[in-house]
Amino acid sequence: MKVIQFKVPVAQAESVIVNEDVLPFFYEHIHRHQEMQLTLILRGEGTLIVGNYTQPFKAGDLYIIGANQPHIFKSEQSYYVDQGIASVHAIHIFFEHERTLQCLNNLPEMEFVNKFLENTCQGLQVAEAYTQEAVRMIEKINKTSGLKRLLSFIRLIRYLTKHVKEYKSLTTGFSNGLVSTPDGNRIDKICQYTQQHYAENITLERIASIVHITPQAFCKYFKTHTRKTYRTFLNEVRINEACKIIMNGDFESISSIAYATGFNSAINFNKVFKKTTGKSPSEYIKEYKHGWKGTTKMLKQPA
Repeated sequence: MKVIQFKVPVAQAESVIVNEDVLPFFYEHIHRHQEMQLTLILRGEGTLIVGNYTQPFKAGDLYIIGANQPHIFKSEQSYYVDQGIASVHAIHIFFEHERTLQCLNNLPEMEFVNKFLENTCQGLQVAEAYTQEAVRMIEKINKTSGLKRLLSFIRLIRYLTKHVKEYKSLTTGFSNGLVSTPDGNRIDKICQYTQQHYAENITLERIASIVHITPQAFCKYFKTHTRKTYRTFLNEVRINEACKIIMNGDFESISSIAYATGFNSAINFNKVFKKTTGKSPSEYIKEYKHGWKGTTKMLKQPA
């Protein structure tokens, strides 16, 4: 079976990336990516394939998959029958170990990080006796962002290293070298171009020409390698930039934010913003201002 080089698309630079899947079935291609991955199965069952190792998976399972390790959570055949119902649910945490964790190795307080990297590079399943506490920590990571998410993630790594005493190996000796592939380079090129030109009118013809394929082939290619449409990714990048503008306070109106981030109308911007963040732009502005005033008031208080 062909292994797809998968790219985890993000709208901004993040050390710890969290994806929550609520879908009819899990991603059906065996794939790998440069990030290490922690996956918590909340609903769904099927067969896990990691390298040349296979085993059943079910709700409540927690897995650690190494960087560039080919894998797939293959849903049972029954999940493909009625695709109109979201039948599976999982939380995936992605992180580049060299960028996110290895920089902490020189700190004496972080000695557990190196132990975690050494023990998990080939994939592990956390024993059921330890998953309850880990689930609580993963759900907290999923609900936070920025520095809070990073600190919560470090606490999870410490728990997995210091307190979890039983793991199940997900390898039978399969070796996974770090391979640079044309697919990985192509997706990187698409993402970088989008980050640089998000405020412009990026048509499918335009972005497809960047990697020298037809628009129709591009749509299928991007969805296969990222699990989302290019339009969804572009909107995520634009909304992330809109949030930055709001936090900087450098805008005249909601319409000005919309046009500055590549939207052709304020109505479309409002719709996409709420779908992406769960709040309307005006609600987001109000909430941010309220939070900033509270922080300012706290900082002015005597220690």
